[in-house]
Amino acid sequence: MATPSPADSTPDPSAELAVVILAAGQGTRMKSRKPKVLHELAGIPLVGHVLATADELGASHIVAVVRHERDAVAAVITEQHPATIIVDQDDIPGTGRAVELALGGLPTGFAGTVVVLSADVPLLDAGTVRGLIDSHIHAGNGATLLSAHLSDPTGFGRIIRSSGARSNGAVEGIGAFEGIVEQKDATAEQLTVSEINAGVYAFDAAALTAALAQIGTDNAQSEKYLTDAAAGIRAAGRSIEAVPVADPWLVAGINDRVQLAAAAAELNARIVRGWQLAGVTVQEPATTWIDLKAVLAEDVELLPGTQILGATVIERGAVVGPHTTLRHCEIGENAVVNRTDATLAVIGANATVGPFSYLRANTVLGEDGKIGAFVETKNSQIGRGTKVPHLSYIGDATIGEYSNIGAGSITSNYDGVNKTRTTIGDHVRGSSNTVYVAPVTIGDGAYTGAGAVVRKDVPAGALAISVAPQRNMLGWAEQKRPGSAAAIAAAAAADSSE
Repeated sequence: MATPSPADSTPDPSAELAVVILAAGQGTRMKSRKPKVLHELAGIPLVGHVLATADELGASHIVAVVRHERDAVAAVITEQHPATIIVDQDDIPGTGRAVELALGGLPTGFAGTVVVLSADVPLLDAGTVRGLIDSHIHAGNGATLLSAHLSDPTGFGRIIRSSGARSNGAVEGIGAFEGIVEQKDATAEQLTVSEINAGVYAFDAAALTAALAQIGTDNAQSEKYLTDAAAGIRAAGRSIEAVPVADPWLVAGINDRVQLAAAAAELNARIVRGWQLAGVTVQEPATTWIDLKAVLAEDVELLPGTQILGATVIERGAVVGPHTTLRHCEIGENAVVNRTDATLAVIGANATVGPFSYLRANTVLGEDGKIGAFVETKNSQIGRGTKVPHLSYIGDATIGEYSNIGAGSITSNYDGVNKTRTTIGDHVRGSSNTVYVAPVTIGDGAYTGAGAVVRKDVPAGALAISVAPQRNMLGWAEQKRPGSAAAIAAAAAADSSE
């Protein structure tokens, strides 16, 4: 049979799309017990970013190839995208072998386009990959790959192009693709080339399958290289083209923690800028971090040193910061949260929190409420207009509306074995240093005296006090601490009063 020409083999734009994600590598340069692809960027594992891109492409099939820490990586992939097909890489190393195994996980007779992505290239967006697919289909290529121009291409495979006129499948204005040469095999002249192979490919499935069957591991690394498959496709008469990306960050790979930090800073800068353009005031972008899943309304203001992490939602007009960390929190309209660390907390509209407050999981503060300086809360519901102004611990408690909890108060929720709840009603006035020994209920409109230890329920409108007669033991300092500064001061005071 004659080899089909590109014109004869132009893929049908409506053909199925399969995305292969390479996630088998150990990532030794990360020097981490955690698999490289599970390290997070903007609150999402590296592989999660790539899965999101694949899903946005509308792929009919997503296949992830795993090996190192197989169960941990597969669990995260399944959690992020349950329909992903998990394929295990065998003892034959190399990206070519990984893709070959991935093709075996596709339905028999799959004849669409196969896109190959790497789990450690997290910033690549679906729009860029769609552009790659469109170029691939339009040109009728056997393979199309992304490239990038780097100021320092050291370590990357170079894209070699013809110096002549544009040929079929070539990008307008540059020479036609001729091949990829690895750094170690490049000549001095080839090492001056700044265009590198980004490791992102679109293949015709049939051409890829045939090429992979022809390559082996006869090379310095004893690996089955995917780049060798590209060479095989070209040798079989199918066209190959490299499409440069305008923004090299899109194809930046993560191999160590330095690169992880650089990618995190770049992605965060883009996230922050996006929210600024959407109407959020960010006073100091360089010290403000916002995760991808966070949602902010117009006229939110973020002050320096603020971290908005996880699926945090902040409503219009709220002011957060400075130096505040919110994890998976809900912040109501016009709330103010200052110098606070909060996790899984809900803060109502017009409420104020901080400074130096610590809100643990399942804290709910109602509208117009207040959690003040040096207050810790946990698993507690604090009603509308209620204030816990300062120096208090409120744990496992339900507090009604418009109550006031005095400074230094504690809900003593743990008896050494079990944790129990304190219930405080509406319009309660608790004085300073009250200890509520759970389980206990304080009725609406009740009061507590300063220093009260409340062990019994307090009826509505009652005053709870813990009073013992005060005894003054005269001369105690002189008798028990003779010669001390206190004893000398006491003696001098006694002499002056005579």
